[in-house]
Order: sequence, then C-alpha cells, then structure tokens
Amino acid sequence: MGEVWFGYDKRLDRPVAVKFIRVDRLPDGKPDNELTQRFVRESRITARLEHPGVPTIYDCGSHGEDLYMVMQLVEGCSLSDLLDEIREDGEIPVPWATAIAAQVCSVLAAAHARSLVHRDLKPGNLMLCRDGTVKVLDFGVAAALSTTETKLTRTGVAVGTPEYMAPEQAAAGTVGPQTDLYSLGVVLDEMLAKDNQFKGDTALASMRNHTDRSPQPLRTRRREVPEGLERLVLRLLAKNPADRPASAEEVYIRLLDFCGELPPFPGYVDLTTRYPIRMYASVVGRVGSPSTPHPEPQAEPVRPPMPPPAETPQSDISLARGHAEALKAESRFSQAAEVLAGLVETSARTLGARHPDAIQIRIELADVLFLGGDYRQAAPVFDALAADLTEREGPESDLVLRCRLMEANCHAAVGETALALAQLGRLLDDEKRYGVDEDRILELRRQIGLLELGSGSRSQARRTLGDLLPDLERRYGPQHPNVGKVREVLHGLGDER
Repeated sequence: MGEVWFGYDKRLDRPVAVKFIRVDRLPDGKPDNELTQRFVRESRITARLEHPGVPTIYDCGSHGEDLYMVMQLVEGCSLSDLLDEIREDGEIPVPWATAIAAQVCSVLAAAHARSLVHRDLKPGNLMLCRDGTVKVLDFGVAAALSTTETKLTRTGVAVGTPEYMAPEQAAAGTVGPQTDLYSLGVVLDEMLAKDNQFKGDTALASMRNHTDRSPQPLRTRRREVPEGLERLVLRLLAKNPADRPASAEEVYIRLLDFCGELPPFPGYVDLTTRYPIRMYASVVGRVGSPSTPHPEPQAEPVRPPMPPPAETPQSDISLARGHAEALKAESRFSQAAEVLAGLVETSARTLGARHPDAIQIRIELADVLFLGGDYRQAAPVFDALAADLTEREGPESDLVLRCRLMEANCHAAVGETALALAQLGRLLDDEKRYGVDEDRILELRRQIGLLELGSGSRSQARRTLGDLLPDLERRYGPQHPNVGKVREVLHGLGDER
C-alpha cells in the first residue's frame, strides 16, 4: 500500500511518522483527485476518534502522486513482526494474546459507536508497545480506498488483506462492525496457534478459504487454550455475521476472563520500568467498580423558567446555511453538522418544523451526517424526514423514497443488516408500485442481493441476483460492467451463468 517514514515536526519540535500511500494514475494519466478528496475526508473522520489505542493524526494531504498522513510516532513491535519472531522458537502466552485482543476491542467499541469500521484489521496494523499497550493503526485508509470509484481493482491492488478478510467482505464487499470482529478472530486465532489457518497460495485462495472453509478449533492445535476461549474464537469466525458476537464490547468482556494475570513477556513488554500510562490506567480502571462508593442522588435545584427565545432573522439563517455549505465544500462535515443542527432547532422555532426551508435544512443536516460517516445520527434524521415529507408530498415522492433509501443505507453501514434488508425490501415493493425508473429498481435489486450475500444468506442472494441477471442483460446488454459484476458474484456462489 505504501511506506512509513520517520519524520520530524520542526515547528513543534517532535518526532512523527509519515505514511505515504501510493495510488496509480487513472487510464488517461491524470491523478485521481476524487480519491485524494475521499482520503482527506476519511482522515478527518478518523481524527475525531480520540482513544489511547489509536495514534493521533496531525495532518494529511497529497505530495506529488502520493497521499500522506502525518501521525504520532509509535515505538513498539508490530504484531506481524512479533508473530514472525515467535514462530521461530516460542509462543505468545495465552493471557497476553487475549490482552492484546481485548485492547483492540476497546478501540473497536469506540470506533463502532461512531459508525467507523476499520475494514483491514491484521497483525501489520497492530503495535505492541513496551509498556504493554496496543495501538491500532490505519483507521480510515481502507475506507478511503474501498469504493468502486477509485478504480484500484483494475490495477490488481486488493482493498483489504485477503488472509484476514471476513466472508461478506470477500464475497460482496459489504462491511460492518461484525466484519472487524471476524478479522480480530483471525488475528487472535493466529496469535494462539502461530499460523493463519485461512492463508492460501494466492489472494483468491485465501478469500475462498474464508467463505468456504470451516475454522479448525484452537485446542486441536494448542491444547492449553481454555475451552471458553476456543468457543469465543469460533463465534468470531462464524461465516454468518449474525452468528458472531453482537459487539466489540461483548467480546472485550469475555476476553477479560482469560487475561487476569499477565506473565512476563521478555523482549516485548518491559515490566521493570514504571510507565506512567500504567499508573493512570490503574486508577481509571477503578471507576465504576463495585468497591467505588456511589453518591446519593440529589434533587435538582428549582430554576425559574427561561424567557422564550427571540426569533432569529431569516437573513441570519441564510448566512449560517452559507457557512455550513462552505464547511461541507471543504469536507469539514463535523463542523457543518454542528452548524446545521443548531439551524434545525432555530428554523423549527421561527418557521415551523414542516416549513419548506426548515425541511431543506434538515435534508442538508442528514446529508452532512451521512457524508461525515455519522450513520447512527443520520438514520433517525432521514426517518423523520421521510415521515414529514410523506404527509406533505405523498409516499410516492422521489424525496421520500430517497430518504427511505438513505436510512436503510445508514443501517447497513453500521451492521444492522436485517433491518436494512427489511427496509430495502419494502422500498423495492413501493418503487415498483409507483412506477419508478427501471434503472433505479435494478440498482436497488442489486444492492439487496449483495447485502443478502454479505449477511450470510447465500441461497437467498443466489436467487435475488440470479433473477436480476437476465433483466440487467436485457436492459444494458451482456457486456455491461454491472452485468459482469453480477455474473462474477453468481459464479462465486456456484451458479454457472
């Protein structure tokens, strides 16, 4: 994907790491400006993830033909290097393997709560530091490179790492929180057994192993692994995302049972130095524990009622909307959302919640939240918009149908696949009834089929995409790229067409 260089911040007098990401040019020889913009967008989204297990991002941009990201320099050993060394002579103690995985889970829990999915969790993206802490690297990089507009697939560059890729990611390109949990299961299994059981001779073979090969229980390869830990890893490696643990927090709690006492880990973790981070964590870990006394709840003081707020002039609303639009143009989606959220309340009070201008501000807010990757916040905004617009314009309105589609996309993005499929199914029925443009209906059917495949419903996906293929061929011809993609997916499902 690129290189990491040691650098030095001359202005703030500190060492930094600079990650360069190489991107091939487009066929016409021009740089892919759209990819650069998306990379900056994902970097900004990731920079909002404040967690001690994630390196701080200081800057990002482009330099020549490369994209770069400047970040906190992390001193430690990558898990891939650790595994290479340990395979020679030794093994990772079970408590340390689970402690590493538990720390990763704490990062994933924070990320998933903000609708962030790593997409490329692997040993090379995990650093074990000398103080025993773990850093998760490269949040946002895979997301920036994963959409079809990058055209990276034609250069032979695989987005994600096949040896650690969840079945739904390998088969359909769909990702969600359970995708990261599967990859973590592969990493944890490898830490304990010293080999990646899904690694094939080629990238395609590895991806097929993830979709088709049943995982081997850990205790057949390392007898000392507790049965409960073996069961947890097998749940993480379930082919169907719905069969995996519900959340990273659940996995974290389960892993704590196996890393209560951490033995010495010479060469990798320094137990002789009194690291301040351990002192800090020791105290913070007591917050909320059963031994911590909880103060008695006290009644809130009675305050006099506030006077009604003065109405905001229409000119001020227009000025604020222009400011939000400028922030959006600079991909500063978080700030734009803050401005628009304040405007939603102001316009509802001044104009009424269903006034056309107030509705437009709510649409702008929903779009900005979606663009900023804040899918959990965007979903209810789209839902409320669809309800209000239905009353104003009727259920067949293009705007209503779009809001319904966007809400379903939000649920799909955060791994709520069953809900997303139910909403998309109802939307498809309604669009057919309302006589919506055939191109939109065909695309919606394709999206449903891929989401079914990503959810583990292979037989249903085969039916959906199998019924879709002849309609695509009739509409676009047998040589159309979308036809080829659906035919390729069906071939992977064992449907020769």
